[in-house]
Amino acid sequence: MSGVLSTGTSALLAFQRALSTVGHNVANAATPGYSRQRVDLASRPGTGAGQIQIGAGVDVAKLQRLADGLVFARQVDSSGEVGRLQQLSSLSGRVDSLVTDRATGLAQPWSAFFAASQGVSAEPTSTVARSEMLNAAEQLAGRWRALDSQLGQMGSETNQRMSAQVGEVNRLATEIAKYNVDIVSAGANPSPDLLDARALRVEQLASLVGASAVPQDDGALNVFTGGGQPIVLGAKASTLATVADPYRPDRMQLALAGPNGTVQLPADSVSGEIGGLLEFRNRVLDPARGELGRLATAFATEFNAVQRSGIDFNGNPGADIFSLRAPPTDPHSANTGSATLTASVGDVGALQAADLVLRYDGASWSANRADTGAPVAMTGAGTSADPLRVAGINLTVAGAANAGDRFALSPTAGAAGGLQLVMRDANGIAAASPLQARADTANLGTARVGSTQVTNAATFAGFTGATVEFIDAAQYTVDGAGPYPYSPGSPIASGGWSLTLDGTPSAGDSFALSPTPPRSADNGNARTLAAFDHRRLLDGRTATLTEGMGQLTARVGSQTRHSELSLEAQNAIHTQVTAERESVSGVNLDEEAADLMRYQQAYQAAAQVISTADTLFQSLLGAIRR
Repeated sequence: MSGVLSTGTSALLAFQRALSTVGHNVANAATPGYSRQRVDLASRPGTGAGQIQIGAGVDVAKLQRLADGLVFARQVDSSGEVGRLQQLSSLSGRVDSLVTDRATGLAQPWSAFFAASQGVSAEPTSTVARSEMLNAAEQLAGRWRALDSQLGQMGSETNQRMSAQVGEVNRLATEIAKYNVDIVSAGANPSPDLLDARALRVEQLASLVGASAVPQDDGALNVFTGGGQPIVLGAKASTLATVADPYRPDRMQLALAGPNGTVQLPADSVSGEIGGLLEFRNRVLDPARGELGRLATAFATEFNAVQRSGIDFNGNPGADIFSLRAPPTDPHSANTGSATLTASVGDVGALQAADLVLRYDGASWSANRADTGAPVAMTGAGTSADPLRVAGINLTVAGAANAGDRFALSPTAGAAGGLQLVMRDANGIAAASPLQARADTANLGTARVGSTQVTNAATFAGFTGATVEFIDAAQYTVDGAGPYPYSPGSPIASGGWSLTLDGTPSAGDSFALSPTPPRSADNGNARTLAAFDHRRLLDGRTATLTEGMGQLTARVGSQTRHSELSLEAQNAIHTQVTAERESVSGVNLDEEAADLMRYQQAYQAAAQVISTADTLFQSLLGAIRR
């Protein structure tokens, strides 16, 4: 009877625990990261003498957590990729909307400005047309500034998001380390709920910074970034931090804090949302802002040059319409020398949008791209007479640089934010050509006046007139001075002006030049201004500004679309991994309901076994009493 009672009691306790486990599963069916649990039962070995061994009941052998370590590793990896691509796709889409939307992009004010320029070309004496051109110029410059401001704000937002997510990473890392302590102290039978809680935090951490988890023999879980940097080692959690860029204090970089200070982490060593933020800034935001600045720099610099080559309505040489900030050169915080660099635009056709790092080795300067490290050609000595020339920028060095000193050069980044309209007088638009040139009626050659230009406003200010006379097709004089060599198509220059002829002159041909008078109806320079959008200025003078704007829009759109497609693909992969995990670890309520009924019936049967043992025992006692 004691055997029956013992068997029934063991069954009752076993099925009670099984029912509790089923109830726990049902209660946590919607709990994030929960893994289904199962009670494993084992029969007690038989006891008794002789050949017949009667079983002694049942024991709860183990409370099993249904989870697959390989699926978990895939889920952690997938979470990091989803987090990275979500940030990259979302933020890239915002940049794409900025540069392509009619309300925020450059296309509308760009077209309006050149339409107004055409109006001045058609009516060079019209005050209304001139005022409209200045208004359109103000709108265009304002749109450039607004675009650059929006991109700058996205850079600040990237800093703020990164700082907030670094704090969340540190919180999760600390909690994982604490769970490691609890799990290791539990020995061979840690609580499944502790394992679930730790796994959930590892997955959350991976979605923020990317991670790989390495289980240890004692049950602890070590967590590393994608680049192999430790985040959690057993009971110890590392600390991530944001540190100021050594060149630009307003720009945050990711670092790992250690006992000997912080170590900056390369952008490609992390994934997750933080990795997506860094990738967006380096691959999308910085290039877009640099290219926007390159377009603004080329436009303002060359448009001013054309404006200076003409004569305004008051008869004065044209003055600049736009102004730009000088390209910034930021010294590294660890520099030991006293050198400072001053930058200016030297060659618009050679301008590059990428930021550069300039290094001094004690004897000479070198330049490398900040994003890829690729070397960039540099010439010059750094003096005012022979400046350093790199990527279309001229640099003069003041003070003394020490070996190892470094500077960051942003040739065009942020330039659009400094574009300003400085001309406020509509009469200042230089619509007229500076010279009125007339061919002598007795000329025998085919040469005709092509174009004239002011090359030095200060020298030209005293110009009263000149006569160019050809000795033969290869030589000419200016007011009797000379002779000077001539080749067809090359400009004839003197006294702050230049004259270009079309055709071939003959001996004795002459051309009379006189300054254009005030209030002239000449539109020679206005035609050049109106056709400025078709002038090839970029990429070695092979591409127009209109083409450059199209390339910027296409590049940002392509990057956005690529990130969207990558996110769609990764979401599909993540869905498959999640479904695979759910097939192993997810709670199936139908299955749990069936187990609940089965264990309930088994529990009732075990109770009946105990009741039967009690009845038998009472019968035995009654027999003894009699």
